[in-house]
Amino acid sequence: MMPTLVRNFLVLPLLSGVLLTAPSIGQTRSVYNFLRNDVGARAAALGGSFFAVADDIDAVFYNPAAVGTLERPGGSIGFFKQILDINSGHIAYGRRFEELGWFGAGILYTNYGTFTETDPSGAELGSFGAGDLAVLVSYGNTIAENLTYGANLKFIYSSIAGYRSTGLAGDLGIFYAIPDKRMALGASLRNAGAQISSYNGVREDLPLDFSVGGSIVPRGLPLLLNLAFHRLTDETTDFFDRFSSFTIGGEFTVSSAVLLRFGYDNARRRDLKVGSSSGLAGFSTGVGIVIDDYRLDAALNSYGKVATLYQISLGARL
Repeated sequence: MMPTLVRNFLVLPLLSGVLLTAPSIGQTRSVYNFLRNDVGARAAALGGSFFAVADDIDAVFYNPAAVGTLERPGGSIGFFKQILDINSGHIAYGRRFEELGWFGAGILYTNYGTFTETDPSGAELGSFGAGDLAVLVSYGNTIAENLTYGANLKFIYSSIAGYRSTGLAGDLGIFYAIPDKRMALGASLRNAGAQISSYNGVREDLPLDFSVGGSIVPRGLPLLLNLAFHRLTDETTDFFDRFSSFTIGGEFTVSSAVLLRFGYDNARRRDLKVGSSSGLAGFSTGVGIVIDDYRLDAALNSYGKVATLYQISLGARL
């Protein structure tokens, strides 16, 4: 039987057609869901609408073709303060090797803090921790003028107390720039793969995600607008529900040194509704400060009545 990773890679060119005819593909329940987290404060401020963004190494976590759009070698490092004691972060770097193409590497991690271990009667036995880690390598190159492709290979490790799980996954992506229209289009299939070892012998699906997006700079405006549709492979009984997981982001250039951002995540707002109110859930905002070849980004993401999450990143073009 064809390995799961290879089989999922082969369906990428067919997904657009399948989505128009099939009632559902993929699974909504999965393991390693930390892979769905926004990576980088710029992307987080834009609501995760980051599939058609060029020349940003953090975009490789959304669309691996982005590594092939880098104009210069670059790197980034970021920290994500989540709910309670949950903290995440990332590091990424990409550069070109002559006549071979662009290569990148990245690390994602999530630490869930320390928990108290008890027996059935409630007596404390000690403490334990939990965490997730993903290491990826990327490759991207140009197919034709303004058309770039890319791929990521990920090794995933997850642990909780004395239990461990590992997995292997891949991403495929494509990026098409339309310079005269100041537009770009992107699509990616992420997290196609399988567990190598599971927590308890029962294997679970990875968070397979097919996403498409576009960006445009309207003429006469110093504004980058992004729109993306996510999780197009999730199971649904209604065809139009398939497109309910969308994000919108905007980046306004105040000056050569200051960028203001806003974003909206429709699925997050829907999922975080408490009673009849969602508050500001799903909305995000942020700022970027550019000094020479360095950029400092910060983002706030509202989870409504649950929490406000903070993210910060530092990027450099080398």
